[in-house]
Amino acid sequence: MDILALLTSELGVGRGQVEAAVKLIDEGNTIPFIARYRKEATGSLNDEVLRNLDERLRYLRGLEERKEQVLSSIEEQGKLTAELKKKIEAAQTMVAVEDLYLPYRPKRKTRASVAKEKGLEPLADLIMLQMTKKPLETEAEAYISEEKGVKMVKEAIDGAKDILAERISEEAKYRTYIRKATIEEGLISSEAKDDKAESVYEMYYHHEEPIKKCAGHRVLALNRGEKEKILTVKIAAPAEKIQMYLEKQVVIRENPVTTPVLKEVIADSYNRLIAPAIEREVRNDLTEKAEDGAIKVFGKNLEQLLMQPPISGRVVLGWDPAFRTGCKLAVVDATGKVLDTVVIYPTAPQNKVDDAKRVLKKLIDKHQISLISVGNGTASRESEQIIAEFLKEIPNHVQYIIVNEAGASVYSASKLATEEFPNFDVGQRSAVSIARRLQDPLAELVKIDPKSIGVGQYQHDMNQKHLSEALENVVEDCVNKVGVDLNTASASLLEYISGISKTIAKNIVAYREENGAFQNRKQLLKVAKLGPKAFEQCAGFMRIANGSNPLDATSVHPESYDAATQVLKRLGLEPGSIGTDAMKGISKKAGDVEKLAKELGIGAETLKDILKELEKPARDPREEMPKPILRTDVLDMKDLKPGMILKGTVRNVIDFGAFVDIGVHQDGLVHISEMSRKFIKHPLEAVSVGDIVEVKVLGVEPAKKRISLTMKI
Repeated sequence: MDILALLTSELGVGRGQVEAAVKLIDEGNTIPFIARYRKEATGSLNDEVLRNLDERLRYLRGLEERKEQVLSSIEEQGKLTAELKKKIEAAQTMVAVEDLYLPYRPKRKTRASVAKEKGLEPLADLIMLQMTKKPLETEAEAYISEEKGVKMVKEAIDGAKDILAERISEEAKYRTYIRKATIEEGLISSEAKDDKAESVYEMYYHHEEPIKKCAGHRVLALNRGEKEKILTVKIAAPAEKIQMYLEKQVVIRENPVTTPVLKEVIADSYNRLIAPAIEREVRNDLTEKAEDGAIKVFGKNLEQLLMQPPISGRVVLGWDPAFRTGCKLAVVDATGKVLDTVVIYPTAPQNKVDDAKRVLKKLIDKHQISLISVGNGTASRESEQIIAEFLKEIPNHVQYIIVNEAGASVYSASKLATEEFPNFDVGQRSAVSIARRLQDPLAELVKIDPKSIGVGQYQHDMNQKHLSEALENVVEDCVNKVGVDLNTASASLLEYISGISKTIAKNIVAYREENGAFQNRKQLLKVAKLGPKAFEQCAGFMRIANGSNPLDATSVHPESYDAATQVLKRLGLEPGSIGTDAMKGISKKAGDVEKLAKELGIGAETLKDILKELEKPARDPREEMPKPILRTDVLDMKDLKPGMILKGTVRNVIDFGAFVDIGVHQDGLVHISEMSRKFIKHPLEAVSVGDIVEVKVLGVEPAKKRISLTMKI
């Protein structure tokens, strides 16, 4: 198999681009580094395409490796024919390889293997070839043997039938046809084990639909209902059609002696051996595709959440709401440093609202707080009411925002949080996290396991290794898109930088604590275990403000410093003027980029990036994202009326719609059918997590805590 040709065709890019990308990956370069600093080599393939290429490359190489193992195993058995070898080498999927290998795979004891041990294979061949005119009982008499354990004619015939049933079930061509027919024409159905019991799976109590139309979120819901022993899920294949196909393939001529036996064998082979195996395969395939889809949605949601714009330059009060144990508050300054922590009890059962307001007033006056970040967990609604009421009573201009606190409790109880705040309890740490995730969502959310951030669906029901890898790739891409301040970034943030492991991240922080702030990027080479390759991968994503070299504050890679210096010299500019008004319009001043790039001995894409960075160093891509909605008053669910138009923030996107926070504590659902006037296949075509959208209320069901919204205004 020509892997490079296959990748070129599947990705719809040039052969040279694929060859370059594969070579760079094989040399140990990371995806963010290749996407950012090797644009000439790959023809500017972005990180998404490179991730897909990398994943597919690993699959195809694994496939080739498996083919070699299978060929070797069959050859050792002395059963490898030229035709079989050709089929295995031409196989495009693991399933096709395993189908071809099935007859030769070492097996545990089966009814067929027992029959073979009894010497009944020649009798099976006789039936299959349909050559005999004698009654089978007569033919079978020759195989009766006390020594081999065949005592009666019936035992001999049954054993031969078992051999044939297994032989038919292992024929790759038959399995391919049956699998396709089951997927194309089969049905997936579910029934409740107790249809009188109430559960979230009621819509699946008597459910049936074509397999090929079963959406990913329904597959995952059926799987979970089955796992929780509420549903029984089955696959119904077009059995009659399959039986006819098998008979046409197996019964080569009509023979009154053998034809009825073969038809019986075919039915047994399908019902006992093929159908259960194909059902498992189809269910696994549906689950795998559903998981892949859910992981992609989760990844996209996570990316949007991590790339939300930071609210900088403000002192923030983090509010972790609770009832009995009180609301934990933490004040953090504009840099995220904790200034104060306190516990108040304005909610039930204490209801000390006046005391809480006095504490809040003191904190706001003392620290000049202008923003309150409230977690959306237990007692959030009650806390929001108190905050809105309080803000009307004070002269200070203070706003509040409800933030998704998913993962805050996981972080606050983690080893990392204990190391960061050894003297705080979990509530205080959680309040700090809630405040900081508003100031810089990316820097704070990287401290939490991506799976705990809560922007997916059915994440606990899927392949956890696959999910973790995919989400970590998303975090890595986001962190490297933004870059980090080498002198302030935490180890949690640094470990996601290209080429940096957890150990090296800790070593960077340790070096910083021991030697003071980094003055230039070259100092990174003094960090323990950070060698030339790691330096090459990470240096461009590490920024140093006010260091000894102004280029260190940009995302220009050290390998391009000479070129950047020459550009500045040609334009009569000094490195010290990087980022100032003197650099405005530098791209136009540089003239013909292609010509200048040739003169400098670098690629045109690299030069374009250098010019962008000189003009606006370390530009934060998050600036382009919609800013969060800040509030000063609160709405109640009872205030909502059909027809009301409101602004809201998309909190989660799933296969059938999106949940939007419209400021009433309960998120409303915009179903996919209410997102756009034109047809869309998936909600991600219309919205992303963090988007600010205008919605109209369609319906409100307070008892069920349901709000239906539309974006078709």
